[in-house]
Amino acid sequence: MTDRVIIVGGGHIGIACAHYLQQDGHDVTVIDQGEIGGACSRANCGFIVPSHVLPLTTPDAPLQGIRSIFQPKAAFRVKPQLRGSLARWMWEFGRRCTQTRMLAASETLHSLLDASARQYDTFLSSPELECGWQNNGMLFVFRSAKALQDFSKTDTLLSSEYGLSARLIPSDDLQEFEPALLDGLAGAYFYEGDSHLRPDRLNASWTALLKNRGVKFVEHCRVASIERQNGQVLELQTSQGDMSADHYVFAAGAWSSSLGAALDCEIPVEPGKGYSVTMTKPETMPSHPMLMPEKHIAITPFDDGIRIASMMEFAGFDTSIPPFRIQQLQDSARPFLKDPVGPTIEETWYGWRPMTWDSLPIIGRIAHLPNALLATGHNMLGLSLAPITGKAIADLVAERATDIPLDAVSPDRFS
Repeated sequence: MTDRVIIVGGGHIGIACAHYLQQDGHDVTVIDQGEIGGACSRANCGFIVPSHVLPLTTPDAPLQGIRSIFQPKAAFRVKPQLRGSLARWMWEFGRRCTQTRMLAASETLHSLLDASARQYDTFLSSPELECGWQNNGMLFVFRSAKALQDFSKTDTLLSSEYGLSARLIPSDDLQEFEPALLDGLAGAYFYEGDSHLRPDRLNASWTALLKNRGVKFVEHCRVASIERQNGQVLELQTSQGDMSADHYVFAAGAWSSSLGAALDCEIPVEPGKGYSVTMTKPETMPSHPMLMPEKHIAITPFDDGIRIASMMEFAGFDTSIPPFRIQQLQDSARPFLKDPVGPTIEETWYGWRPMTWDSLPIIGRIAHLPNALLATGHNMLGLSLAPITGKAIADLVAERATDIPLDAVSPDRFS
């Protein structure tokens, strides 16, 4: 049976939902208030990371947040502001920063990430998706012996609880493994199951593929209001006219909370701002993507350049790119890489991640609006979780059993 489906939001998640819904034979339209594949989905670090099962809600996160109020250059930064929704979000976030709740969230993320990675392995090998996908693992690199030793506890947890074993690369072997790194680093952990790609190219090729299959994409189309009737969403009033469908998927990312009142449900998503700088290829180019936990930066090598990304700012929808943040990204890479800065800066960028207070996405039907579904709140894992989210939404629309249980990520958990 062919149903009409409107997806609100054209980032990684919206595109993935369109993919699986079209695969089921539905008539799919994707609308976005900006550009398809834009916003936070365009110039992120491009990581697909089954190893990233630990949530932001760690026991030490509240103290980091408090300290950051007085540290404008902190990588994890809560900007002082008088906003009740943020105050409540932070309170609820802090309540979940316990070891027990962290491990419960990790268990859910592990299931989602593992299932999503298997989906990626299937369709990223398609020649129709030109995105520079490289399935060659990820390095967690450490400068000090203490930091390396501290991370060994995390590695033990990931290995014992989730089967995510890493290879320890000692200092003496590190340059042979990754020649772009400087001498004298303490060592690294290598997670071979992680991969990376160029996110803007994935969005472009994926969208082109779906257009050829009949999916419609409408850009610069803002939802002004949502009309409900008899326990259903009836239509959307948008800047490009009224639109109606049989099913509605709301994948609006960081803007999702603004839809809560119209849908009569709580969507506790706050924008968490990140930055990146993309440069042409340096003389000594890394062959692996890397994380430097001591400096809170991510480094991604592409075929034609290098990207450094980082930061988590809770500052509302701030649109500025402070020069000190871009300099901070570049300076943070200098203690690790022989050539951390490419000859030319191609782009400086920011994006707002859709952050939930329990570090879990929101995937499922709205209980009192059975033809409305949420696919949002993926925090820093939108790219990694896109396939399993799209598959779950398609399964729910078709009233099939989902590949993994969705109770822990259901919108009902906030009611």
